[in-house]
Amino acid sequence: MVLSTIKWSLEDYHQIIKTGLLNDRPVELLAGEIVEMPREDPPHAYFSSEAGEYLTRLLGDRALVSQAKPITLPNQSEPEPDLAIVQPLGREYLSHHPYPENIFWVIEYANTSLEKDSTLKYHIYAEAGIPEYWLVNLQTAELIIYRQPRGRDYGSKMTLKEGEISPLAFPDVTIPIQAIISA
Repeated sequence: MVLSTIKWSLEDYHQIIKTGLLNDRPVELLAGEIVEMPREDPPHAYFSSEAGEYLTRLLGDRALVSQAKPITLPNQSEPEPDLAIVQPLGREYLSHHPYPENIFWVIEYANTSLEKDSTLKYHIYAEAGIPEYWLVNLQTAELIIYRQPRGRDYGSKMTLKEGEISPLAFPDVTIPIQAIISA
């Protein structure tokens, strides 16, 4: 649900957050709009948490697996993907959230948020140049992998239920699809 029809800048959004006005509401900034995030149902919470822990063990020191934390994008967006696999920059993240150039790929788990994640967030991630976007459709137990951002779209789409995949950033790493969609 969009909380306001006003288009907000990142700076204005940060000021609103600092005031505490939205402390009791899970929100994210998407294309300048403050959007309320739906509550996670148990499967969403379970699968995203398990996959995050798996990827953390698998990638070790090569990447930071950030779970449900903001990333800052140039298109007036500060989404909170379920998982963002980012450069491990340590204390640098005290001064900013990961920027597109720090992000290897993002993963969203979608059940009630499927429409938003497959349209609005899809376009936001592509436009920001996120090289790889993985969308887990919890309704069909499928992993949809988008690659090659081109404007507001991705040039490549794969839908997988089984097998293995290597992320673009780590071609030497093989991830079983089941580790992502059914932990």
